Amino acid sequence: MTDVAIPGSKSLTARALFLAACADGTSVLHRPLWSDDTEAFAAGLAALGYDVDVRPDRCTVRGSATGPPARGAEVFCRDAGTAARFLPTLGTLGHGEFAFDGSEQLRRRPLGPLVGALAGLGVDVRAEEREGHLPVTVRGAGLKGGALTLDAGLSSQFLTGLLLAAPLMTEGLEVTVTDLVSVPYVEMTLAMMRRFGVEATRAGNTFTVPPGRYRATEYAVEPDASTASYFLAAAALTGRSVTVPGLGADALQGDVRFAEVLGRMGADVTLTADSVTVTGPERLTGVTVNMRDISDTMPTLAAIAPFADGPVRIEDVYNTRVKECDRLDACAANLARLGVRVETGRDWIQVWPGTPRAAEIDCRGDHRIAMSFGVTGLRTPGLTLDDPGCVKKTFPEFHEVLAELVRKWNAGS
Repeated sequence: MTDVAIPGSKSLTARALFLAACADGTSVLHRPLWSDDTEAFAAGLAALGYDVDVRPDRCTVRGSATGPPARGAEVFCRDAGTAARFLPTLGTLGHGEFAFDGSEQLRRRPLGPLVGALAGLGVDVRAEEREGHLPVTVRGAGLKGGALTLDAGLSSQFLTGLLLAAPLMTEGLEVTVTDLVSVPYVEMTLAMMRRFGVEATRAGNTFTVPPGRYRATEYAVEPDASTASYFLAAAALTGRSVTVPGLGADALQGDVRFAEVLGRMGADVTLTADSVTVTGPERLTGVTVNMRDISDTMPTLAAIAPFADGPVRIEDVYNTRVKECDRLDACAANLARLGVRVETGRDWIQVWPGTPRAAEIDCRGDHRIAMSFGVTGLRTPGLTLDDPGCVKKTFPEFHEVLAELVRKWNAGS
């Protein structure tokens, strides 16, 4: 059994940075993830006027309970969807004109539901080039809040951005969602808000946040469950064992449930309060699984699916088509390159058993495609990635850590 240290959660780090910025006082975040996405988020906060001190093992943020200290800013979100979907809402709480833009990849990702929701709350917000996409400009004048209806069927991040900012709205916020994906991410948001002193409630499809103040907090960031999925999948695929410390049954992140999927495929899974261990079987079993709530791990499962003894069908993952790339199409196209039989529909993918052949993977600049098919390469000699460096978005050391894990396995560790 081999331990692997997983860097901090991107989702938790982004939320913690936002909450710390809104808190009354100075917060310290321990073991945050430092990658391209979270560095973009921290830089965005700095551009908005917050005092952000970044160290390798911690981050200190001096918050403002009245919105961004700056009286105007230009914020470049790089490739970070969390920054693009959270920070404009933060800008509405300040006083001034705040412009948000990002990479060409990020400009392609939808922002319409958030822009529409902010406009519905009376915010002066406009898309500068293409409706529902970056770049957008927000004229902040404080935010009254109130009630609104939101479609969060493409991304739960639209809802999260509004919920995080809601206590600083003078009347708080009541949001009714007509559709919602990735529910565990919203539950994570509510739990973190409680840690920073605000109690939001949910009744069915309606979320209510009272006006109030966040309190400054010391917060330890969990290991990233989505990133852990690659190493758990590697163990399941190779018949080896791996333990991820710090991530277990008590984790806030829903993607820890990926281990349960591997269990259904025949892996031996041990989940304690603060660790998860996976030991692979002689051969994985085919499975049909709904991954709506853990869709970031869809590529991980698709990438190991050819090695199962029967078809693997993944359902209800339409929202993966509007991530860094169309991940359903990317998975299908790359599996076909490897000579594997695969079919897709609007919101599903099915992969048949096969023996992948050597080929170059088209990563499409997407860190999750690169990391997922990096795992496929453990059983596919000659497999290469056209853009291995795109993993810098969330885990710059991914390739080295995976290689070290394999070295330990081969050495009998």
